[in-house]
Amino acid sequence: MNPRGEKPKSKISASRKLSLKMLLLTRACEDLEKERQDREEEKVRYLGEKLPPLQLSGKSLQELQELCKQLHTKIDIVDEERYDCESKVSKHNKDIHELKLKVQDLGGKFKKPALRKVRVSADEMMRALLGSKHKGSMDLRANLKSVKKEDVKQDKVLTSEVGDWRKNVEAMSGMEGRKKMFDTGGGAQ
Repeated sequence: MNPRGEKPKSKISASRKLSLKMLLLTRACEDLEKERQDREEEKVRYLGEKLPPLQLSGKSLQELQELCKQLHTKIDIVDEERYDCESKVSKHNKDIHELKLKVQDLGGKFKKPALRKVRVSADEMMRALLGSKHKGSMDLRANLKSVKKEDVKQDKVLTSEVGDWRKNVEAMSGMEGRKKMFDTGGGAQ
């Protein structure tokens, strides 16, 4: 192969190639014609063997009826043979199709590649799955609720102030209780 990737020039001239093609085509046409004639001759020979010429002249009605019955039995036999041949052909065609599928499977066209570990961030994965539809970043920590330590301490103080539920009810009753709820940041709503 040339380093430039060009095809090497053939050693046969174009006129020689053309003449060879013409010779091959004429030979193929002759072979096809000969094959067609052979099939015609085989057909005529087979029909002459299986179907002798009928001689209907000079026969009585009884003999003609007997001949018709014989022809009907022969037709039934030939029809059964034809059906058997068709079923065999269809079965063979199915087998051929299944074998072709097996050959394709064994050919290795459908090999699975060896997988390797790849580190992918959540943003890259979403971009790969959704394409251009993916907008924004996939920062999972941004959506988490933040908890301040001061709020936890205040909740503990509120629960420790009112231990008995009766005191809690009395403390929250009336307008003073409402005012207390708003002052502490809406604790018990």
